[in-house]
Amino acid sequence: MYKLNVTDSFSAAHRLLGYDGACQNLHGHNYKIRISINCRELDEIGLALDYKVIKTALAGVLDELDHAYLNDVPALAGINPTSENLARYIFEQMSRAISKPGASVNEVEIYESEKSSVIYTRD
Repeated sequence: MYKLNVTDSFSAAHRLLGYDGACQNLHGHNYKIRISINCRELDEIGLALDYKVIKTALAGVLDELDHAYLNDVPALAGINPTSENLARYIFEQMSRAISKPGASVNEVEIYESEKSSVIYTRD
Protein backbone atom coordinates (compact mmCIF):
# COMPACT_ATOMS: atom_id res chain seq x y z
CA MET A 1 0.00 0.00 0.00
CA TYR A 2 1.24 3.46 -0.90
CA LYS A 3 0.12 6.55 1.01
CA LEU A 4 0.45 9.84 -0.83
CA ASN A 5 0.13 13.12 1.09
CA VAL A 6 -0.59 16.57 -0.30
CA THR A 7 -0.78 19.76 1.75
CA ASP A 8 -2.54 23.02 0.86
CA SER A 9 -4.07 25.93 2.74
CA PHE A 10 -6.91 28.43 2.72
CA SER A 11 -8.08 31.37 4.80
CA ALA A 12 -11.65 31.78 5.99
CA ALA A 13 -13.83 33.29 8.68
CA HIS A 14 -16.56 31.64 10.72
CA ARG A 15 -18.34 31.64 14.03
CA LEU A 16 -19.29 28.55 15.98
CA LEU A 17 -22.98 28.27 16.70
CA GLY A 18 -23.93 27.04 20.15
CA TYR A 19 -20.39 27.50 21.46
CA ASP A 20 -19.99 29.19 24.83
CA GLY A 21 -16.76 31.15 24.44
CA ALA A 22 -14.82 33.47 22.20
CA CYS A 23 -15.28 31.25 19.12
CA GLN A 24 -18.98 32.11 19.07
CA ASN A 25 -17.82 35.49 17.71
CA LEU A 26 -16.75 36.11 14.14
CA HIS A 27 -13.08 35.18 13.72
CA GLY A 28 -10.77 33.71 11.09
CA HIS A 29 -8.17 31.03 10.55
CA ASN A 30 -5.39 30.29 8.12
CA TYR A 31 -6.23 26.62 7.71
CA LYS A 32 -3.65 24.06 6.60
CA ILE A 33 -4.99 20.87 5.01
CA ARG A 34 -3.19 17.55 4.58
CA ILE A 35 -4.87 14.85 2.56
CA SER A 36 -3.65 11.27 2.48
CA ILE A 37 -4.53 8.97 -0.43
CA ASN A 38 -4.11 5.17 -0.34
CA CYS A 39 -3.04 3.49 -3.57
CA ARG A 40 -2.79 -0.26 -3.97
CA GLU A 41 -0.52 -0.42 -7.02
CA LEU A 42 1.76 1.55 -9.30
CA ASP A 43 1.09 2.38 -12.92
CA GLU A 44 3.37 1.38 -15.82
CA ILE A 45 5.86 4.18 -15.07
CA GLY A 46 5.96 3.60 -11.30
CA LEU A 47 3.46 6.21 -10.05
CA ALA A 48 0.73 5.40 -7.57
CA LEU A 49 -1.23 8.54 -8.52
CA ASP A 50 0.10 11.72 -10.10
CA TYR A 51 0.42 14.40 -7.39
CA LYS A 52 -0.96 16.86 -9.94
CA VAL A 53 -4.30 14.99 -9.87
CA ILE A 54 -4.50 15.27 -6.07
CA LYS A 55 -3.38 18.91 -5.99
CA THR A 56 -5.88 19.92 -8.68
CA ALA A 57 -8.77 18.14 -6.94
CA LEU A 58 -7.87 19.62 -3.55
CA ALA A 59 -7.54 23.13 -4.99
CA GLY A 60 -11.02 22.77 -6.50
CA VAL A 61 -12.51 21.84 -3.13
CA LEU A 62 -10.67 24.60 -1.27
CA ASP A 63 -11.54 27.30 -3.83
CA GLU A 64 -15.12 27.47 -2.56
CA LEU A 65 -13.89 27.84 1.04
CA ASP A 66 -11.00 30.25 0.54
CA HIS A 67 -11.68 33.78 1.80
CA ALA A 68 -15.28 32.83 2.54
CA TYR A 69 -17.50 33.28 5.55
CA LEU A 70 -17.97 29.56 6.16
CA ASN A 71 -21.35 29.98 7.86
CA ASP A 72 -22.71 31.24 4.51
CA VAL A 73 -21.13 28.67 2.15
CA PRO A 74 -24.07 26.87 0.47
CA ALA A 75 -22.35 23.46 0.56
CA LEU A 76 -22.05 23.76 4.34
CA ALA A 77 -25.66 24.85 4.92
CA GLY A 78 -26.97 23.49 8.20
CA ILE A 79 -23.50 22.40 9.35
CA ASN A 80 -21.67 24.18 12.16
CA PRO A 81 -18.31 25.05 10.48
CA THR A 82 -16.07 23.41 13.06
CA SER A 83 -12.71 21.99 12.00
CA GLU A 84 -14.20 18.53 12.53
CA ASN A 85 -17.04 19.19 10.09
CA LEU A 86 -14.70 20.84 7.59
CA ALA A 87 -12.38 17.81 7.67
CA ARG A 88 -15.33 15.47 6.96
CA TYR A 89 -16.63 17.73 4.18
CA ILE A 90 -13.21 17.89 2.47
CA PHE A 91 -12.83 14.10 2.85
CA GLU A 92 -16.20 13.50 1.18
CA GLN A 93 -15.53 15.95 -1.67
CA MET A 94 -12.08 14.49 -2.31
CA SER A 95 -13.49 10.95 -2.26
CA ARG A 96 -15.76 11.97 -5.15
CA ALA A 97 -12.89 13.64 -7.02
CA ILE A 98 -10.36 10.78 -6.83
CA SER A 99 -11.64 8.17 -9.24
CA LYS A 100 -8.59 6.03 -10.05
CA PRO A 101 -9.27 2.33 -9.37
CA GLY A 102 -7.32 1.16 -6.34
CA ALA A 103 -6.99 4.73 -4.98
CA SER A 104 -9.01 6.09 -2.08
CA VAL A 105 -8.88 8.92 0.41
CA ASN A 106 -7.36 7.66 3.64
CA GLU A 107 -7.64 10.74 5.84
CA VAL A 108 -7.90 14.51 5.93
CA GLU A 109 -6.09 16.52 8.58
CA ILE A 110 -7.01 20.15 9.09
CA TYR A 111 -4.98 22.56 11.19
CA GLU A 112 -6.81 25.65 12.40
CA SER A 113 -3.56 26.79 14.01
CA GLU A 114 0.01 25.54 14.21
CA LYS A 115 -0.85 23.84 17.48
CA SER A 116 -4.31 22.37 16.83
CA SER A 117 -5.52 19.88 14.24
CA VAL A 118 -8.16 17.24 13.69
CA ILE A 119 -8.01 14.15 11.48
CA TYR A 120 -11.05 12.68 9.77
CA THR A 121 -10.88 9.12 8.45
CA ARG A 122 -13.32 6.34 7.76
CA ASP A 123 -12.51 3.05 9.42
